[in-house]
Amino acid sequence: MRRKEFTYRGYNIEELKAMSLDDLIEILPSRARRTIGRGFTSEQEHFIERLAKYPVDKPLRTHGRDIIILPSFVGHHVGVHSGKAFVDVLIIPEMIGHYLGEFARTCGDVRHTGPGVGAT
Repeated sequence: MRRKEFTYRGYNIEELKAMSLDDLIEILPSRARRTIGRGFTSEQEHFIERLAKYPVDKPLRTHGRDIIILPSFVGHHVGVHSGKAFVDVLIIPEMIGHYLGEFARTCGDVRHTGPGVGAT
């Protein structure tokens, strides 16, 4: 069975990549529209420029968890810092409009074992 083609608000990935930033802003959620409308920080601009030149198969590391995922990021590997280590994230089309930090958890699951020595 053929996999259904991805669309984001009626646009396929090729159309999204061909869009200008102004056209893309109109279809993004309000939080992303507001952030992009205020302009990218120098750190975010630097990351976007480096990612465009970076090889697709090698993860580009960043501490910037507040970077909005744009259509040009799709297919790239990004190493997002979780506060302890870099988490390798493969950008897929469903992530467009989200922040990089959403895909690198900062807290792990707690696994309790038996009580320690002297606890009972």
